[in-house]
Amino acid sequence: MSRFAPDADWLAFDPAPSVPTYSPPRGAVDAHCHVFGPGERFPYAAERKYTPCDAPKERLWALRDHLGFSRNVIVQGTCHGADNSALIDALLDAGDRARGVATVRADVTDEELARLHTVGVRAIRFNFVRRLVDNLPLDSLAAIAKRVKALGWHVVIYFEAQDLPQFYDFFAGLPTTVVVDHMGRPDVSKPADGPEFELFLRLLREHPNIWSKVSCPERLSLTGPPHYRDVVPFARRIVERFPDRVLWGTDWPHPNMKTHMPDDGKLVDVIPHIAPTAELRHKLLVDNPVALYWGEQGDN
Repeated sequence: MSRFAPDADWLAFDPAPSVPTYSPPRGAVDAHCHVFGPGERFPYAAERKYTPCDAPKERLWALRDHLGFSRNVIVQGTCHGADNSALIDALLDAGDRARGVATVRADVTDEELARLHTVGVRAIRFNFVRRLVDNLPLDSLAAIAKRVKALGWHVVIYFEAQDLPQFYDFFAGLPTTVVVDHMGRPDVSKPADGPEFELFLRLLREHPNIWSKVSCPERLSLTGPPHYRDVVPFARRIVERFPDRVLWGTDWPHPNMKTHMPDDGKLVDVIPHIAPTAELRHKLLVDNPVALYWGEQGDN
């Protein structure tokens, strides 16, 4: 048995997702996904909070093609810590069809940042979800953000809605473009026009450098698959109010899912419900991610 056997309650990704009914536009980007391992080649970090099943790059490329996407943005998972080797390997294999979001420590060298840029990294991620990481020193994070700004990178942040009041000023003060993972994980049992989600909308409204991914209904929903109807009003509010600052991704292979493993084809079919016009969908899937990660205009 591998020394990196997945946790007993880990749900493996769906090996045969459905073909989506909705066809993404030409040039569409899955702007939030991961590669894990294989653990025997790219060991998982000693300080990890979970051990996943292996989810290698070849399976990600196959999913990209199956779902009708053209490119990927691969986000470094916490299970690999600040060892970006699996991410780098995937980016080198993908060529121009993928970009990366890395995890770095405060002592990262300028030479390492330059190497990450060369292989396609365009952002770093700060994770504030308490069950996944230990407390992060905000002063060190601010210093790292300032350093990567010089490279033209941005910062990706992951947090839960109840923690936004604590970190609001820090997020608002970051000097780069800031991309929020999964809408800040709102509590969808509360109203989409209620005060908790309004605080998140205020963050976007008052700080035009802040973007949001409208992804991961499977993590947020109480009503469940395949439609995740209780999540749609939250995502749609963001897409319609901030159409030039939204991204979408599968979150494949869906780490830490404990109750159900989503069908990635069905997740794609949610997109027309959160972005109800062709123009909004093109911005969400093509124009915005291509401009942010490739510095280009999207295909028309």
